[in-house]
Amino acid sequence: MRIGSSVFLIALGAILTFAVEADIPYVSLDLVGYILMAAGLIGLIWALMAQNRSRTTETRTVHDPNTGETVRRSESSEGI
Repeated sequence: MRIGSSVFLIALGAILTFAVEADIPYVSLDLVGYILMAAGLIGLIWALMAQNRSRTTETRTVHDPNTGETVRRSESSEGI
């Protein structure tokens, strides 16, 4: 679950909890809404924590045949 789907679950849960007035037998839409909001919040926290961990570092070493120099380049990127 990523950030967008977590926000969607939170919004859907809030709509079911606060905006929908329907009488469905044996189903409490308020409870379903609260459950969706909690799942979205947990997913949002998990996505933000996973985003911080996904850092990639790539190192390249190239030998220039004209000058004889060895060039080393390190690149760090934030992954998804």
